[in-house]
Amino acid sequence: MTGIKVGNKQSKYPIIQGGMGVGVSLHKLAGNVSKEGGIGVISTADIGYMEEDFIKNPKNANLRAIGKEIKMAREIAGEDKILAVNVMVALNNYKEIVLECVNNGIDLIISGAGIPKELPEYVKNSKTKIAPIVSSLRCCKLIVNHWKRKYDYIPDMIIIEGPKAGGHLGFKKEEIENTSLEDITKEILEYIKQVEYEHKREIPVIVAGGIWDKNDIDTFLKLGATGVQMATRFVATYECDAADSFKQAYIDANSNDVKIINSPVGMPGRAICNSFIKLTQEGKCKIDKCYNCIKTCNVANTPYCITKALINSVKGDVEQGLIFCGSNVDKVDKIVSVHDLMKELVGA
Repeated sequence: MTGIKVGNKQSKYPIIQGGMGVGVSLHKLAGNVSKEGGIGVISTADIGYMEEDFIKNPKNANLRAIGKEIKMAREIAGEDKILAVNVMVALNNYKEIVLECVNNGIDLIISGAGIPKELPEYVKNSKTKIAPIVSSLRCCKLIVNHWKRKYDYIPDMIIIEGPKAGGHLGFKKEEIENTSLEDITKEILEYIKQVEYEHKREIPVIVAGGIWDKNDIDTFLKLGATGVQMATRFVATYECDAADSFKQAYIDANSNDVKIINSPVGMPGRAICNSFIKLTQEGKCKIDKCYNCIKTCNVANTPYCITKALINSVKGDVEQGLIFCGSNVDKVDKIVSVHDLMKELVGA
């Protein structure tokens, strides 16, 4: 297996750990994944939830925490390793978060949950590379053409996220069961070949959503992908930043526990059906504070506060929180180290 090139750095293995918020993938997980030869990803979604002033001033707390988390991840991984962040377009202060990541020398920004139309502007004159998350050829073409036309910039990487992914999904509910990641990948790879030829440079294409083991990785590498992005498997590691009870919820889950839910972000999401999810379906989730986190959230009609729900779960209150997961969560049966998981995934 060949690693993934980002700027003047290259990972040992073609594996990116997916960004998971709130607080599931912070410095400990991301730093160790990068250290072990992959590309670790810090989620910036309410990254400052542990800061003392988060309740009073979440915006400042989040911006402050970005630098702290990147620094601590670097200390674990080493300066020569690739470190990334995930920034959702749907975040209210998207631009400020991106600029803070750039100012802290992040190698790669991965951006989805919306179309990152202005992202090239925010990384101008920096070494930070950018990778949009796409779920279709149409979406991929839209971003590439817009960036070329407005900024004379093409993506440094493309991440294709399929319908089996965890968390927010770039599909309508009716599309989830009838969409093939393999088919989307083939279409986008064919298109990206044309873009590469036109611009005389390589664009790594990374595939995500339902990737479980080395066989899955090999399947997409043979299709022509540069690498894969995986999230669910990295939750069940000692280094994952979430509470032990959060990880145990993954171990305990079976296939019947996984549901497609409505999210305040405005997209369907895949999560473990627990007491909290049942409560949201009954419409009984009172919102007593707005953290002003998501552009698309309207307190008057949103089904629940996603910030509070995600913070509850990552801290360990798994019955009163939202637990996002991938479609293969029922296969998780134990906690392992990032070192051992990476070795298993590459067949070492």
